[in-house]
Amino acid sequence: MRILLLSDLHLELWRECAPQIDVSVSQPDVVILAGDINAGAKAVAWAAETFASVPVLYVAGNHEFYGHWLDRVPTEIRAACEQTGNLKFLDCDEVVIGDVRFLGCTLWTDFQLYGRDQRQAAMRAAEAGINDYNRIRIQDTGYRKIRAADTEKLHVVHRNWLREPVIRANDTELDQIAAILNAGGNITIYGGSGCRGAHAEIMATAALLNAPIARTSRAKDALQYDNPYDIGMTGLIGNESGYRAVLECDTLLLLGADFAWSQFYPSKARIIQIDIDPCHIGRRHPVEVGVVGDIKETLAALLPRLEQQEDTDFRNKFIARYQEGEQSARDNAQPGYRSGLSGIYVADLINRHAAEDALFACDDGTPVVWTLRHISANAKRRFFSSLLHGTMAGGMASAIGLQKCQPDRQVIAMCGDGGFTMLLGDLLTAVQEKLPIKIVIFNNGKLGFVEIEQKAEGMLNTFTHLQNPNFGDMAKAMGLWGHRVEEGADLERAVVEWLAQPGPALLDVKVNSMELVMPPFIALEPAIGMTLYTAKAILHGKGGEVWEMLTENFL
Repeated sequence: MRILLLSDLHLELWRECAPQIDVSVSQPDVVILAGDINAGAKAVAWAAETFASVPVLYVAGNHEFYGHWLDRVPTEIRAACEQTGNLKFLDCDEVVIGDVRFLGCTLWTDFQLYGRDQRQAAMRAAEAGINDYNRIRIQDTGYRKIRAADTEKLHVVHRNWLREPVIRANDTELDQIAAILNAGGNITIYGGSGCRGAHAEIMATAALLNAPIARTSRAKDALQYDNPYDIGMTGLIGNESGYRAVLECDTLLLLGADFAWSQFYPSKARIIQIDIDPCHIGRRHPVEVGVVGDIKETLAALLPRLEQQEDTDFRNKFIARYQEGEQSARDNAQPGYRSGLSGIYVADLINRHAAEDALFACDDGTPVVWTLRHISANAKRRFFSSLLHGTMAGGMASAIGLQKCQPDRQVIAMCGDGGFTMLLGDLLTAVQEKLPIKIVIFNNGKLGFVEIEQKAEGMLNTFTHLQNPNFGDMAKAMGLWGHRVEEGADLERAVVEWLAQPGPALLDVKVNSMELVMPPFIALEPAIGMTLYTAKAILHGKGGEVWEMLTENFL
């Protein structure tokens, strides 16, 4: 099956490039057009004339099609329009390409009246068909018929003329970076979300430099898996090993990271920064060498210039410290060690029983911390959260979107009680749309992060307490599976049953309300604030609350 795919049809590009397209090479079986609406109308007119006997599939939005562009619709299509009363010609319930199935995306021949989401889904389907060379099946209920086509390989007649460039540091810059790294000393790699797709090159670089790898929260699913040099995160929600390895290194190799908090960068180390976005270079902290480049391509060119370092003490120290810290956190979270259920224990059980390719959507606050620290990445799982200061309620809303996009994958919403109740009405959306999302609520009865911030400022808890219902019973009343757990002995069985539900399911877990998210270090100012809070709480008759907080987190 020959497909002519013309994308990125911006008006000026179309005027320039259309005359260069040689349609005499081979007649396509299907023409797929996508892109800018203005150029799209011109492309439709050109395609209708050039390929009079070939189905034309145009993927676009709904802008301006009601107006003067209507006169460009071919006569036969306009006649069908007058009969149906709209511009719908090909309504596809399903697009199957290889092992990828796109449901609910609507493709239209020559015009599409739905919005951006459908257009992007259709474009992904079209691009996947070209890239994966497997098969396309289009179930057609409209005007033009495109029969189901199973093919060994799709032959591409023409391809998008806008290709992704290869961007890397130049040879002089690479030599400069190599000279610094080959000089030895203690080297730490700090990777961000820009490391996606460069796993092999980063592992090879770490092996040559004997460098531990710290990562930002957004780099978890890009760097944690198959990584013997992993030492976790730094920052306020990081751990001690990542924090110390970044601060105590002689050279910091910063890869695709735009980490905002300057106090977590080393003050005396030599810093090398590689980033695809030139605006990121030196934005958060001064750097000695900053270069623009794709991480994968730049490291591939850098690797032959690097020398094998011999000393492994620095790397091994922080790897051991990270592993010991993780094990200690799991041990301390076991039921019976402290009063109440630990959020860490809940996350650990979900990690054990969730699907290998599960998608995790997290509320910001304690749920995202427990997820990032205690749910394992494995190259198949993905993690989604805002991770922006002050945001709430993204977990369930993101899970709904993810489940619509990936209907065959397990989607888990890691929710706080505060964030979940902010968008409680969306629970009915999951029921009505029959979306099998799995929602767990870390129910501590308060806005946990807000309360921590207040205590760090020396304030008493103000408007942070939440009077929650039994969310499990509430879920049952709304038409989905629901269950509440308050005892550790019941939790694992409940987690297994919850994940096994065929439809949407909600697990309400009463977690320890006094469990704190401990940062990798205690700064002087928050420590003074916490002391002031303690004094105020005791004077206001809340000494029992202070004692409980101390025993649950420090004693």
